[in-house]
Amino acid sequence: MPVVAGVDSSTQSCTVVLRDADDGRLLGGASAKHPPTTPPVSEQDPAAWWSALASATAQLGTGEAAGDLRIGEAAAISVGAQAHGLVPLDAAGEVIRPAKLWNDTTSAPEARELVALLGPADWARRTGSVPVSAFTVTKLLWLARHEPDNFARLAQVLLPHDWLTRELCGLSVTDRSGASGTCYFSPADSAWEPSVLALIDDQADWLPRLPAIRGPEERAGEVTAPAAAAIGIRAGAVVGPGTGDNMGAALGLGLEPGDVVISLGTSGTVYAVHSRPTADETGAVCGNADAAGGYLPLVCTLNATKVTDAVARLLGASHAEMATLALAAPGDGRRPVLAAFFDGERTPNRPGASGILAGLRSDVTREQVARAAFEGVLGGLVAGMDALTRLGVDTSGRLILTGGGARSAAYRQLTADLTGRPVYTVALGESVAAGAAIQAAAVLHSTPVTDLVKAWAPGATVVAEPRPGQDAESFLDRYRRLAASTELDENPDE
Repeated sequence: MPVVAGVDSSTQSCTVVLRDADDGRLLGGASAKHPPTTPPVSEQDPAAWWSALASATAQLGTGEAAGDLRIGEAAAISVGAQAHGLVPLDAAGEVIRPAKLWNDTTSAPEARELVALLGPADWARRTGSVPVSAFTVTKLLWLARHEPDNFARLAQVLLPHDWLTRELCGLSVTDRSGASGTCYFSPADSAWEPSVLALIDDQADWLPRLPAIRGPEERAGEVTAPAAAAIGIRAGAVVGPGTGDNMGAALGLGLEPGDVVISLGTSGTVYAVHSRPTADETGAVCGNADAAGGYLPLVCTLNATKVTDAVARLLGASHAEMATLALAAPGDGRRPVLAAFFDGERTPNRPGASGILAGLRSDVTREQVARAAFEGVLGGLVAGMDALTRLGVDTSGRLILTGGGARSAAYRQLTADLTGRPVYTVALGESVAAGAAIQAAAVLHSTPVTDLVKAWAPGATVVAEPRPGQDAESFLDRYRRLAASTELDENPDE
């Protein structure tokens, strides 16, 4: 039985799953933690990602997490990882400094500078997106401005999944989905945009510094002997091109045209598959490529489940108790509203913002505050769905909830209440790692990714229906007005 491995190297942890390469059955999996980070400075040493990968595969190697199955039996492996992060390498291939992650907001001034140079419409036309601090291009300019000695050593610019793929096979390779999150790649043309990087350094020869772009079913290379010794997979196993986290999840979830996903993890995302490139000059929608040859327009918010975690801590409640409290709160139009910009925000682009809770009265209850926390997260994501629809993206199909927050009864029910739609979940577990395994199988068998996405699609189940009397429109109107307030910004005049 051929076996493939899929990796999800997220902000918080590394997860590895093993799947049957012929029928997609999940055979086992294991995880290991990454070092915690907290914005505005959010950095990790890439060596910690490799260490976590080795720790997870060691569990599979001993059979602890997959019965008698061994990671050494895997014939192919692919990596899905947190998007946007900057991994700078020198001429010897050594990491110059810790990777600046997607949720590091210190490059917000550089983002504003870059947008001013070209204008939002030109950025959207060239790269599908308008730079905010999450994108790699802003982190490169930050490096040039704040660490010129490190910038002078720069020989290779990689994303997190690119770096892990390089560790596996020794080659600098990426895919168009990951590249589309840099803001120096054109999803429409499937090509790098070195003219954008010339805004940072017009004397540099940028193309040799960027990884080679591989198609959805193209090999990145083969596992090297040193990598095999470190993580237990056999030398010579096929390595896929890798992908970004949301793009990997789209594969694993088996998305069809019209389906829309709300993912609730460290960040919140809303995305849908689309047949053509998008360009949103407002910056709300990122015009990403997907990992199957198409497109995955996406809206990302910086604050998701960490908001409900923080409020649970303040209320002295467990996750289960938080959900019970929130679902006990009435859905009347007088309920408190939270703009949940706890660590700044990405969409809308408010890196200096903080959260604000409005509508408090002397009879406020723990139940109301708990509900406000969940709805504060969901308010921004519902706005993201609206932004996708405005661009002509079809979101009329299934509304699928995924990520760690999808296990919460409150997130499920309140998503249904605020959207007025049934909410689905899938019995898949780790969707990013599962999608990476699909890519590995497609590369191994030289089979179109889209064929395996359809054949291996997990079943979806309705887990919540909208309740009457929840006053969703009134709430969303109050949320939009509160979220637009400049009182949330640390420097409102910037």
